[in-house]
Amino acid sequence: MRTDGQVMAAPGEQLRRRKAGVTDVGPGASPAREHDPAGCPARLHPGTFWLTRVVLLRALAFVYSVAFLVAFWQNKQLIGDRGLLPCRLYLRRLRQHFRGRVGWDAVSAAPTLLWLLDWSHMDANLDALALLGLALSSFVLLSGCANMLLMAILWVLYTSLVNVGQAWLGVTAAGDGLSGHLPLPAVDTVTPAPLDTHLPDRPVGLQVADFQDHAWRGPHQDPGGPMLVGPDLHGLPLRGSQRQWRWAPCPPEAGASARCTAVTGTNCISATHLVNSGVSSPQVLAGGQTQPVPNPAAYFLHQSPWWVHRFETLSNHFLELVVPFFIFLGRRMCALHGALQLLFQAILILSGNLSFLNWLTMVPSFACFDDATLGFLFPSGPGGLKARVLQLQEDSVHGAQPPPKRSCVVRRVVHLALGLLLAWLSVPVVVNLLSPSQVMNTSFHPLRIVNTYGAFGSITRERTEVVLQGTASPNASAPDAEWQEYEFKCKPGGLWRRPCLLSPYHHRLDWLMWFAAFQGACSCLSTPSPQTYEQNEWILHLAGKLLANDAEAASLLALNPFAGRPPPRWLRGEHFRYKFSRLAGRHASDGKWWIRKRIGPYFPPVGLQDLRDYFRERGWPLPQPDSGAWAAEK
Repeated sequence: MRTDGQVMAAPGEQLRRRKAGVTDVGPGASPAREHDPAGCPARLHPGTFWLTRVVLLRALAFVYSVAFLVAFWQNKQLIGDRGLLPCRLYLRRLRQHFRGRVGWDAVSAAPTLLWLLDWSHMDANLDALALLGLALSSFVLLSGCANMLLMAILWVLYTSLVNVGQAWLGVTAAGDGLSGHLPLPAVDTVTPAPLDTHLPDRPVGLQVADFQDHAWRGPHQDPGGPMLVGPDLHGLPLRGSQRQWRWAPCPPEAGASARCTAVTGTNCISATHLVNSGVSSPQVLAGGQTQPVPNPAAYFLHQSPWWVHRFETLSNHFLELVVPFFIFLGRRMCALHGALQLLFQAILILSGNLSFLNWLTMVPSFACFDDATLGFLFPSGPGGLKARVLQLQEDSVHGAQPPPKRSCVVRRVVHLALGLLLAWLSVPVVVNLLSPSQVMNTSFHPLRIVNTYGAFGSITRERTEVVLQGTASPNASAPDAEWQEYEFKCKPGGLWRRPCLLSPYHHRLDWLMWFAAFQGACSCLSTPSPQTYEQNEWILHLAGKLLANDAEAASLLALNPFAGRPPPRWLRGEHFRYKFSRLAGRHASDGKWWIRKRIGPYFPPVGLQDLRDYFRERGWPLPQPDSGAWAAEK
């Protein structure tokens, strides 16, 4: 009995000594075989971040994979050889601006690998960048391991796409600042294997501290940028009075290196902290229906009682103004901060289609959890990743770590250099933060590593939409002309159409149609000006392609009413004011999700030949319908 008692007491004694930081396990023993009195595998000790790194890598790789997938499916139609804003023409104008040379000035204005590639096959170039990024990010997602070179390549690939994406990839509220959202962790050293015993663990090193700093800024203060940039980095190419392209930098009152910015509309929950006029502001109550692409939950959240909106506002202020200080209050409070931020972002994801923005904002919050907290995500079998971490922890207690290699010194030097670079690049950001005329949504460097950011600096009370309509009638002004509407993938259109559920995927054309519909939106100048097709010339390019039933353009739509038959003779843009139908009201009982009222024309009826000169001035090829349809029109 005494022998049995000693056997039964031994595991309990080991558990108590392990909690105290002392263990009898030799350097060669496998801690995965240890068990507590209940027969459960030994638990990981707090204070290390090996598994945290794996989780951070996989989370960031997931966002990268979605971003590259979106780029692969949509870049050809948007910025390809026959895209709505061809990046080849953009790079050509940029080269002409710098006297026809691809020198340092041109490359620094738009850093992209496309400067080095053959522009005659831009579709293939864009696909190659997107597929390579998708393959690498998928590898990191599945394996949970990467090194500095691999993460740097991902950053370079996506930066190359963003810097030629013009309006399509310039919406950081959609997460397009991915290349600049998490710069240091993205190129920081993460070992080629999930664990490297030669890499010293850093509970508060650059790798984790940068993620915590990102989370500290709050769930909507991602440093990606700019939110709505013009088609270039240093000025918006505007059409002059003679319809010639010229480079017109934004005026000084717009701020240093400012872009043309239009900020309005947001999520019914995420908007609340941006409203300074009170918790019962009409903007808060309208936020659910004025966000870019509402989902079904937004319909119900928008019509919640007033006290729900007040609770949303107070909760948002608490999460962004109080909870971030939990990081400095010890391990448990830091973990609580991470859990609350993850919960907050999950609620935002459920309440709107904000692309992968909120998914990306989740990533730094994982740095608030150490290995002991995240251990439940990994299997406990012998030889597994969790067992290896426990072995490292036990070896650390015994001082059995191998001597550092030269690569460890190199890593430390690189980390220090990156930290100094970040501090130096942050100087203008801090100056801007302290300035009484603070500028939001601005990048202070072409690489977009450090930026100012503010998702949706203001919100609108009303939602407006541009609806494209086509007709086969020979006379667009005829009262009996039948105008048929085009439906987009996700944005509101048909009144009976249920809002889509899309996040984290992103339909870029739908988002730009939402921006194009703004009235009284911000411009580079301080005075508001309404958005029209002249500020969104790509919409007439889209109209021309739809007048020819262009297959690439039609692939961006959910419904082409002229598919399989001759294209329309005329196409117009109508401006409508949209709002949700009242829950349990007359329109809702008829199956309508939306009700709308016409504001007026957005652009008048145009035919394909009417756009010939317009397309020629911009270097766009005039699309041609198939011969049968062209003969019918003749």
